[in-house]
Amino acid sequence: MAQSPAHKFGQIIGDVLEETVEPLLREFALQHGVYLDRKGPRPARTGRKVSWKDEFGNTHDLDYVLERGGTAEKIGTPIAFIETAWRRYTKHSRNKAQEIQGAILPLVATHRNSAPFIGVILGGVFAEGALEQLRSIGFSILYFPHDHVVKAFQSVGIDATFAEDTPDIELERKVHAWESLPDSQRRLMAHCLIENDRDEVQRFMLALERAVTRQIESVRILPLHGAPIEMFLIEEAVEFVRNYDESSAYRPLARYDIEVHYTNGDSIKASFDGKESALEFLRGYVSPTFQPTQKVRRQR
Repeated sequence: MAQSPAHKFGQIIGDVLEETVEPLLREFALQHGVYLDRKGPRPARTGRKVSWKDEFGNTHDLDYVLERGGTAEKIGTPIAFIETAWRRYTKHSRNKAQEIQGAILPLVATHRNSAPFIGVILGGVFAEGALEQLRSIGFSILYFPHDHVVKAFQSVGIDATFAEDTPDIELERKVHAWESLPDSQRRLMAHCLIENDRDEVQRFMLALERAVTRQIESVRILPLHGAPIEMFLIEEAVEFVRNYDESSAYRPLARYDIEVHYTNGDSIKASFDGKESALEFLRGYVSPTFQPTQKVRRQR
């Protein structure tokens, strides 16, 4: 089935958002010695999509992932999941917010031990309720309002306004105008979009930087000893605690509870049944925390 001009032009605007922010993310990755994965070929994975599996085996396609220790040939530890989205009408914005939430939150749970940054770059018309929904669960948001996007297109002579009743022939002219635009003009438009929301862009990049450059402030380890006592009535539990001898003799190790606290306020909590699994968890923080930053080759 042929793609409608309205859908095609909307896709063009969505691609513009990606092309606008990707240089910022690429430069950020180079500056901080992390790997930026984006759509396109990469020897470390199959296909052109940036796909990650959650702990249940479900695959989620993403726009950008920053990895610590990643290279073109090696998948690293995800430290940031970032999605982009364009919506022309408010009525579609909450569904898109839920779609983004459904794609990223399972991956955050799967990679909870690295507490990845979660961000979304939006353009167009998004209801405040949809934006607040994302903020409430921890997303950092960079939002380019519809009129700012239109203004950026106007800077290169393209009228990006359209509605549900806009004739196809008019939309086809907009598509053709964009496809005929030289690269220099496209870069000018991206620059205009960034400049129109410079403060918001800086705020988003600062939030990303705080997450990526955070340092461990403290590590709290609680070795727990003893065997769990299972009861079926609250009254029995109350009686057990009331009569429990806190000075009782040494009991076998039950588990290690570990909390890692960061300078930016993030924290990670994990429990391990044995010493080896606890050590494996802790050793995962040694290299990025205490070794000097290595020189990173520029991605092509």
